[in-house]
Amino acid sequence: MSITWRVPVLVLLGIGPVVLRPEAGTVWLWLLLVALLVALDVALAPSRTTLTVVRRPLRRTRQGDPTTTTLEVTAGRRVRGVLRDAWQPSAGASGNRHPLDLAAGARAALTCDLRPVRRGDLTADRVTVRTTGPLGLAARQGSIDVPGTLRVLPAFPSIRHLPSRLARLQELDGRAAVRVRGQGTEFDSLREYVLGDDVRSVDWRASARTRSVVVRTWQPERDRRVVLVLDTGRISAGRVDDIPRLDSAMDAALLLGTLAARAGDRVSFLAGDLGVRSRIKGTHRRDTVGDLQEAMSQLQPVLAETNWQRLIGAVDSFGRQRALVVLLTALEPSAVESGLLPLVGPLTRRHKVVLASVRDPELDRLAGRREDARSTYDAAAAEQAAGRRDRTGRLLTTLGVDVIDADADDLAVRLADHYLALKARGLL
Repeated sequence: MSITWRVPVLVLLGIGPVVLRPEAGTVWLWLLLVALLVALDVALAPSRTTLTVVRRPLRRTRQGDPTTTTLEVTAGRRVRGVLRDAWQPSAGASGNRHPLDLAAGARAALTCDLRPVRRGDLTADRVTVRTTGPLGLAARQGSIDVPGTLRVLPAFPSIRHLPSRLARLQELDGRAAVRVRGQGTEFDSLREYVLGDDVRSVDWRASARTRSVVVRTWQPERDRRVVLVLDTGRISAGRVDDIPRLDSAMDAALLLGTLAARAGDRVSFLAGDLGVRSRIKGTHRRDTVGDLQEAMSQLQPVLAETNWQRLIGAVDSFGRQRALVVLLTALEPSAVESGLLPLVGPLTRRHKVVLASVRDPELDRLAGRREDARSTYDAAAAEQAAGRRDRTGRLLTTLGVDVIDADADDLAVRLADHYLALKARGLL
């Protein structure tokens, strides 16, 4: 139960009778009258059970994008009051308090704005209804369970770069440029043998029907595999410019996955730390970005060292065919050299491997400050940390890994451009 502003006003109106008859009995009699009116108003106020509240189905949304949720309210009798649609704080609910003034049998659609700031499934708490009595002195209050779950997908800010990269991809596919022929496994055409051709390419049946020796020509495969490996271990929880490394890595994976799917490649996805937490086996679906976002929506960093042996083993479970394997992890010397580095050699012999890492620009900022003794020591420590990262990067490069170490805003674009460059060189 709750009271309205009218109750204090009604109590103050009792000053008149008290002045006319200044006795304690007059005060108590007036207070008793007010209490009886409040009790009568509460008894006559509609119960929350007179309302039927149904939530409309919720659509998926991306992290940070606005969306809405709508409640359909039906009144069994005349109802006046307030309705509050409560959500967990990370849903970013606003405008969720709605005044009610419904006649018997009337319906209303009440809309609440949401702007989620976290990935995953966000749930509605309760719908609280406060109904006032006919006198407007007091109100009943109760809660109704109206379930609602909002699926929040990872943010995809780099999608703005997708049109320009698709245009470059069309050029590579031959719609705006000359087709590239080379070593591969897809048959292209027949031509006459010239000195230097591999005799294993001779088509003896075609040669028998002509007066010259004919060889087959091949083109690089267009249907290749791309495997995205997302590290959700301890180092992915670090924040760079107040954005978790994991979020930046997801953005890069989404741009590359979308681009590779448009190119006709089969995109597989793998995420894990101590074990595999999410997996998508490569398909030719056009809605690959939707599948990737669904697979990433529930992922959160785990404060444990990543078991790279399990993740690399899971990559092999997708098949032995050569693929582009993209490792989305931080280029942290201690973590890479102890866990990943021993496994990279065998992996590069079977696949083309790229390591994409979010670089912290704070290291460069610290290295450039030398105003006093403290900032000079900080600069020395930053240069030492940067030197260790560069050394780890060179070790990976020596083993055949392409290392992309870029700021959070540039990582997705750099990774997509590297993929296109590999395509142009016929390495994919």
